[in-house]
Order: sequence, then C-alpha cells, then structure tokens
Amino acid sequence: MVKKLKIGIIGAGSSTFSVSFIKDICCTPNFEGCTVCFMDVNESRLQTIVSFCERYIKEIGFNLNILATTDNRECIRNADFVVDLALVVGHDGYWRGWEVASKYNYRYGGSYHVMHDEAFWVNYYQLKHFDEIVNLILELAPNSWLLLLANPVLAATTYLARKYKSLKFVGLCHGYSGIYHIAKILGLEREHIKFQMSGVNHFLWLTDFTCKGKNAFPILDKWIADGSAEKYWETNPGFNLLGPTVVDQYKRHGALPIGDTCSSGGGSWPFWYHTDDETEALWREKPKKEWYNRRKNAGEWESNLKKAIDDKAKKLTDIYPAQMTDEIILPLMESISCDIPREIYVNILNDKTYISGISNDFEVEIPAIVSKKGIQGIHPTPLPKSVLTYLLRDRIAPVETELMAYETHSRQRLVELIMMDPWTKSEKQAQNLLQDILGMEGCEQMRQYYK
Repeated sequence: MVKKLKIGIIGAGSSTFSVSFIKDICCTPNFEGCTVCFMDVNESRLQTIVSFCERYIKEIGFNLNILATTDNRECIRNADFVVDLALVVGHDGYWRGWEVASKYNYRYGGSYHVMHDEAFWVNYYQLKHFDEIVNLILELAPNSWLLLLANPVLAATTYLARKYKSLKFVGLCHGYSGIYHIAKILGLEREHIKFQMSGVNHFLWLTDFTCKGKNAFPILDKWIADGSAEKYWETNPGFNLLGPTVVDQYKRHGALPIGDTCSSGGGSWPFWYHTDDETEALWREKPKKEWYNRRKNAGEWESNLKKAIDDKAKKLTDIYPAQMTDEIILPLMESISCDIPREIYVNILNDKTYISGISNDFEVEIPAIVSKKGIQGIHPTPLPKSVLTYLLRDRIAPVETELMAYETHSRQRLVELIMMDPWTKSEKQAQNLLQDILGMEGCEQMRQYYK
C-alpha cells in the first residue's frame, strides 16, 4: 500500500472528470486512506462534486479523506500530486470569442488557435494560471508532481519545461484512447491489440497496430474496401473517431490519425474538409454541431449528477458503476508512488530526440515507462515524412509564435499567429479580429498585457 498521499485537484468543478477520478481511485486499493483536496472557485459546483464523492466512497466502503477549498494554496500545500484541469475563462470564454471570429468568416477546422479549444485568448489566461500554480508548487510542495490536463497541453508543456527546470511534471491527454474505439468498430477485443502512436498533443498518429501478434492494418484496409466503412458512417453520423476524414488521411499518409487529430468536431484538421458547408457535408463533417453538443452535454452531465445526488432512493454506484475508466491519471500516480512500471502515453519534452525533426525543447506525445524512477520516454517508430511536415507547419510553428507573443507581450506576434489560420485573408482582418477579442468583456487583463 502506498503512503498516505495528498492529491490536490485544481479546477475540480468538472463533473465528468471528478466522476471518472473517484471511480478510478475506488478501483485502486493502493490509494486507500489518502487525502483528495478538491479546489474550485465555483463553490456551488465544488459542493456538488464533494457531495457526490463523499456519498460514492461511503457506498463503496473505500477509506478516503475528502477536502474542499476555493484556495489554491490550501489545495497545493504539502501535496504529493497536483492535478490541474482548470479552465480560467470557462467554456463560455470559447464561445464568446468564437462568435466574434465567426463575424470575420473564420470557420471550424482552421487553425487550433482561433475556432478551437486552444484559442489564443483562452491560452493567454491558461499560461498565466500555470505560472501561478507552478510558483505555488515550488513554494509549498516542491517535491510534488504536477499532472497537467488542462489545455493547451502542447503549448503549456513546452513553456513550463523550458522555464521551470526543477519542476516535476507531465502533460496528459486521453486522446490516445481513441484506439480502443477504433478496435471496437473493427471487431477487435482490446486485450488482444497492441499499438504504438506518436506526435504532439492533438496531433497523434498510429504507426504500429497488431492483434494477437499479427498486423491489424489489413483488417482496417478490408473494413474500408468492402463497404463496411460506408455502412458505419450511415448509421453513426455523429462524432466519429474513424470517420471519412480520418480514413482519407490514413490513405494519404499510411498512418492513422488518433483522437482529436482530425475527427469530426475535435481538432477538425485539416482545413480543406471545411472550406464551405457543401464540402463539409461531402465529408460528413459537422464541427459546429459537434462543438454545440459538447457544450450541451457538459450542462446535461452536471444536471444529471445533481439529480443522482438528490435521489436518495438509488445508489450512485448503480448509476456510475465502480469500473476503471481509460483515464491514465491514477495508473500514472500509482506507477510513480508504488514503483509499478507501466507504459503510459505522456506529453514531455523531446529532449532525447524521441521524434526526429522536432526541436529537443519542444513537446512530444509518446509512450513512456512510468515508475518510481519517473518518466522514461520510449523512442517510437518514426512518423511518415508527410505527417511530420504538417506537424511542423500546423502545430509547432503556431505554438512557437504564440509563445514568442506571450513572452515578449507582442501584439504583432499575435497578429502573425492569427494570420497562420487558413481563413485569414489579410493582415487587416487579423488585426481587426485581435482588436475585437481584446475588447471583449473579461479580456481586460490580456488587453493590458499586450498593450
């Protein structure tokens, strides 16, 4: 059994995360007796999560000390792990900016920095928040691990690793688990598959795929060729991790995009599937609807959670069974704390040239062995050159420009970042968008920062 750890969770008001987290910790006996400190600035949502967790662990009979606070310092003090999933501006911060961008003819499926959840006006507040959290960790819990789940994982992992050399931290994302969805579609049992993927966050590519020791790509090829793909798309028109655009990219590159890389909604990359409504319909893409559904579902999740808590006649464990999810947070903590080596997909610096062609001080998402020794990256199968080319253009170049803007307080660099979006037709358009974004309510601090 692990020592009595303290786990601090920043931004714990997320009902989807907190439910997954408490289910996973109740399925991990090594964490019995530990303390979990939930922190959120929204006291109502915080209390909802605490009420759920207290009742859930009581039903399970799991010994866990639950704390709640609205103070980051109290959450971080003497913590062994700090999990950060805070979204400073809230989900409405995306939508208000997206409404502004839409007036300038920006569409989903362009760059990640305008009509996406790595929007530059959101990232500014996230990077400021990460600086504050890291400085608190170095002051109050210098030996703790920071587990970064909040976007932008790519920009933040790069930024923090460059700036804070003594910080123990890792970026995490569940996008890799899209492989299990794909295996299910293909009729493959997950316990029989093995795989390897690599890239950078939100741009992840499957290069190795076997089932019972045999190459599984021919199974995918047959699924595409014999009409099964078309039948599946007809009966599954919504968010799709193996949709027409994913298959098209697979045909182009010989590697399969995973997670949000180019699925409907999500990353919606690349832009040419989204040039107009007719083109989107041709490719069965509905990113606007998918983003709307995400927003709606988040609200429904919270509403359903409150109803479940208020209904004393039903057990929470009947509604939310105590089964491990595909989240990798608890397995990673357990691997480090109990010295249980596991292969886990992580976001770390490319400091040992895990992926050739990417700078050694830039983030990569790769498999790694995690244990008491820490995180030891595995050199993956090289990406196809064609994939690496787009990675450099569409992920690395914009993030480097954004970090230059942030570090130098440069409005001009932000304009250049906006000009990297394929829907930008002129510098004036980019300047007008930036001016209107900085003029939004809630962006006062950012407006001063980039004055």
